[in-house]
Amino acid sequence: MSDADVQRGASSAGGKTRGSVADSYRIPGNYPSPFYYDPGALAGQEWTSWIVPLIVVLNVAVFVGSMYVNDCSGHRNPYGSCVAGFLRRFSFQPLRENPLLGPSSSTLQKLGALEWDKVVHQHQGWRLVTCMLLHAGLIHLLANMLSLVFVGIHLEQQFGFIWIGIIYLLSGFGGSILSSLFIRNSISVGASGALFGLLGAMLSELITNWTIYTNKAYSLFTLLVIIMFNLAVGILPHVDNYSHIGGFLTGFLLGFVLLIQPQFGWLEGHNLPLTDRVKSKYMAYQYILWVMSLILLAIGLVVGLVMLFRGVNGNDHCHWCHYLSCVPTSRWSCRN
Repeated sequence: MSDADVQRGASSAGGKTRGSVADSYRIPGNYPSPFYYDPGALAGQEWTSWIVPLIVVLNVAVFVGSMYVNDCSGHRNPYGSCVAGFLRRFSFQPLRENPLLGPSSSTLQKLGALEWDKVVHQHQGWRLVTCMLLHAGLIHLLANMLSLVFVGIHLEQQFGFIWIGIIYLLSGFGGSILSSLFIRNSISVGASGALFGLLGAMLSELITNWTIYTNKAYSLFTLLVIIMFNLAVGILPHVDNYSHIGGFLTGFLLGFVLLIQPQFGWLEGHNLPLTDRVKSKYMAYQYILWVMSLILLAIGLVVGLVMLFRGVNGNDHCHWCHYLSCVPTSRWSCRN
């Protein structure tokens, strides 16, 4: 990792169809410890963000394409008239069918939505990735893309497009695996698994780079509140919280591996007195977390894929896990 990788700020992420953002949870200040760094000393060394804007443009383009393929105005619909009919081919399905202002379920299935039967029995494993580019509607798309902009651009400027791109893709992939293990009777779309991966990576980055934070308790509390709020949203019906959880866990482990920061005493050794210089680039606990996370990540992804393609139903091995995605109340049911 280069010197330019040293982080100088942070932000947070959103959920499946909505999000919360708490910008700049790292507080700059005067650092008395040799393991703290001065954010101003590295001014002008931020990465230029381009992968996050590219992902946003790609998601918007795919949504426009899905509306073109959907062609609501070209078909008779038992649910009523198309919404925004003046858009003609790009008009939305009736609100009774899709309240999020988007295409039909059959269109999403055709374009690559995540569906257990097609992944396992029809060998369409590519759906584990393509579902990340599809959105159920305009509201869903805007919520996810706004969250991605607020979170992803900051992270990319601090750590570079390679690491953030890897975290985004693998987190979305991990979320798709967990979702497929537990959901068999409906489709799933959206970039929320990848977004939750960025949230998880932010939490592990805070832990592994603990010594460079000034207000540690505030930083940790703020991030945990955001994470818990967004996970709580996932217990509502029609929200795929398995994707959220799988993406979060994947990103959390990846953060320990990819977002590790060197000690200030090593980074600025040539400017420090001999007594303050350190020989090791990273602290011992950072190495331990790096190794453990890499092992757990590899085991989790491999075991998850093996279970998925063997047709294992996660609900048979965890009878209470369905409460992680939907909690039934007097107002709604979680059966469908």
